[in-house]
Amino acid sequence: MKLIQFHLPNLGKRVGIVTRENEVIDVTSDESPGVLEVLQLAYRERVSLGVLLADIQEQVSTPAPMRFSPVPGVEPASTKDDGLMFEKLDVAPDENVPHLLPPIDAPEVWGCGVTYKRSADMRDDDSEQDIYSRVYHADRPEIFFKATPARCVGPNGFIGIRSDSALTATEPELAYILGGDGDIVGYTLCNDVSAWDIERENPLYLPQSKVFYGCCALGPMFVTPSEVDNPYELDMHCTVTRDEAVIYAGEVNTSQINWKFEQLTEFLMRDNPVPLGTVVSTGTGILVPNDLPLAAGDIVRIEIDGFGTLSNPVRQL
Repeated sequence: MKLIQFHLPNLGKRVGIVTRENEVIDVTSDESPGVLEVLQLAYRERVSLGVLLADIQEQVSTPAPMRFSPVPGVEPASTKDDGLMFEKLDVAPDENVPHLLPPIDAPEVWGCGVTYKRSADMRDDDSEQDIYSRVYHADRPEIFFKATPARCVGPNGFIGIRSDSALTATEPELAYILGGDGDIVGYTLCNDVSAWDIERENPLYLPQSKVFYGCCALGPMFVTPSEVDNPYELDMHCTVTRDEAVIYAGEVNTSQINWKFEQLTEFLMRDNPVPLGTVVSTGTGILVPNDLPLAAGDIVRIEIDGFGTLSNPVRQL
């Protein structure tokens, strides 16, 4: 199952199921106005997410497909038998236009670092110490706090460049969403935007490198585990476009991750209460060269087949 959150003019945030034909079925209800609330309700009722959503869908379904009044001068999002299509939601956020939101209002986002060998090698090349290789081979992973909802953006939202950074970079990552017992209930794409120059100046500056407005993009979908054959065998692609020209393209397969996700979760949750719906980003194996830092106006696109494309413009803070 693939879930999204999206905005409709005059209605606000909605929850949708994306079908194989890319049609969006609105399953918003009073008890579940967002994906996080759907998860919370499923755990309270001790039912699976699929069973709960099927029940909600039956309760909110109507004889006719969902309709809404388009904004004058704006192309309506309804194109297929008056149904709402995913592609029509994949536009820049505007309260007057239907658009995608982050796939979940995660109460916390945590990041994992140096989980790919290439990441360890390249970062040690930029450092006077071998701390990255040491943590790659260590028994304890690098885990850091990344973001709260106010610091996150969804598809097509602006990611930020810190005002005190000259080398801010995209870090394309696969992320997973935790259930109430630390189990994985979903996957999504994450852009762990990071000020590399601040971190390299001193590792103790890591929180300032990682945490700022627009430091984390999530989306476009919440993909349940039943849709993912093997999370350790996914091809991820990333491009950075500047002035309509691709200035960087990279790819990696998640088979190169050095940790199992259950191991990362076990370290994260040691003596650390983590709320349901927390997003854990699993590290990057795609590293843009130092001479191509993000610049205002760039467009970053991250893609995994079946997960959709997470596209975000860049803004100078």
